[in-house]
Amino acid sequence: MSDGDYDYLIKFLALGDSGVGKTSFLYQYTDSKFNSKFITTVGIDFREKRLVYQSTNPDGSRGREQKIHMQLWDTAGQERFRSLTTAFFRDAMGFLLLFDLTNEQSFINVRNWMSQLQIHAYCESPDVVLCGNKRDLTDQRAVSEEEAHELAETYGIPYFETSALNGEEVHEAVEVLLDLIMKRMERCVDKSWIPDGTVRVNGPTYTDVSQGPDNSKCSC
Repeated sequence: MSDGDYDYLIKFLALGDSGVGKTSFLYQYTDSKFNSKFITTVGIDFREKRLVYQSTNPDGSRGREQKIHMQLWDTAGQERFRSLTTAFFRDAMGFLLLFDLTNEQSFINVRNWMSQLQIHAYCESPDVVLCGNKRDLTDQRAVSEEEAHELAETYGIPYFETSALNGEEVHEAVEVLLDLIMKRMERCVDKSWIPDGTVRVNGPTYTDVSQGPDNSKCSC
């Protein structure tokens, strides 16, 4: 896939407290590697990946292939960067919300992050995938799988236990989020929630994205 040759530009935002492994998670997804030398993210950074998405028709058959250019935005978890982070919420189409399975406070703070999303995202119920990261540190675990699943069910969002170290469930979590986003686009009549520049003019669909003055709500 050459530069500029894609049907959709999809923007995901990784959220969560400082130290939960957001940068390592995204690096594992885009490069299939673990880098132990990362320092704390300051402000905003991002990584990119190209892939082909295979849609599924209502009857279960395979639909057409669509070329995706994915931008994965990495945010700082510290409180002092919170105003900068929330400024990016409205441009993101999906959210990877991470907590550290060995840090109970990062799990407790998931509720705060969800509240921020409900206030600042493109609609009150954006597409979110919850990830309990550092699954490989089993002897240091502080949050049970049952607790995490219960919280995810409260918000009606998928939950994955991931490891940025060995890649467990990392790709699966992102793929589920992408599938949620693509299905939301397919069923939305009002596409005004989709940020400008998301769809290429040479793309197969959604070239009539609304340019209305209020792009803050989704009618899905």
